Amino acid sequence: MTIVLLYLLCGAIAGFLSGLIGIGGGLVVVPLLNMIFRLQGDIAPEMVMHVAVATSLSSILFTAVSSTRAHARRKSVLWGYVRGLAPSIVLGTLCAAWLASRMSTHGLRVFFVVFLACIATQMLLDLYPRPRTAMPGRMTLAAAGFAIGGVSSLVGLGGGSMSVPFLRWCGVAMRQAVGTSAAMSWPIAVSGTLGFLAAGWNASPLPSWSLGYVYLPATLGIACSSVLFAPAGARLAHAMPVPALRRFFAVFLYVTACEMLWNTVKAAS
Repeated sequence: MTIVLLYLLCGAIAGFLSGLIGIGGGLVVVPLLNMIFRLQGDIAPEMVMHVAVATSLSSILFTAVSSTRAHARRKSVLWGYVRGLAPSIVLGTLCAAWLASRMSTHGLRVFFVVFLACIATQMLLDLYPRPRTAMPGRMTLAAAGFAIGGVSSLVGLGGGSMSVPFLRWCGVAMRQAVGTSAAMSWPIAVSGTLGFLAAGWNASPLPSWSLGYVYLPATLGIACSSVLFAPAGARLAHAMPVPALRRFFAVFLYVTACEMLWNTVKAAS
């Protein structure tokens, strides 16, 4: 029961922060799942990061639908970008899931730590590329989609941390960039979940109620509470200084990255 409550709490925190400051829930879910799984004790240490990343992606399956529908009702989704990026996003996500299955937990954790540090720096300094005046060509879209899908699959995110800056570079307004990014998280979640499910199908030892690397009890707990708490965060965003909160959260990401790196070094020594 304690572990179930921790899954619900993990989803509530991720959903609330996602609604409040627009960050991807996986930035919170993956580090928290690492801690919960270590407490749980029935997931082999060499598979903890794989299960955390795969479970984070599977939880996005539920949140992506409601988020996309909400943005679509407000005409904030540019479907031309979604159609242009989706095929290469799926390919990149599947390739990265295969690659992740051949990486060690330490390797995946170090990659996640580096990614956290980059995202924290971007949030702290509010770094966005200078926008273009026209939609990029097919090759640029394909390369961007492959990179967004690949990195998102390796770190268990819906892709917003990369797709929003890319769309801003394409000249898309912030509101539409966020809405389009939400729609792009669906192909990332579907292909990433299927990729980790297939890659971990014969892996062992995995706990009961696992489909490949996807741990279903954690998926359902996180999805249920994140869907409930994301609207609360979104409502509160209109009454709080979001830029200051983003800078505070950036510092939190630095601390989280340092904690994960320290545990990785301890486990390797």
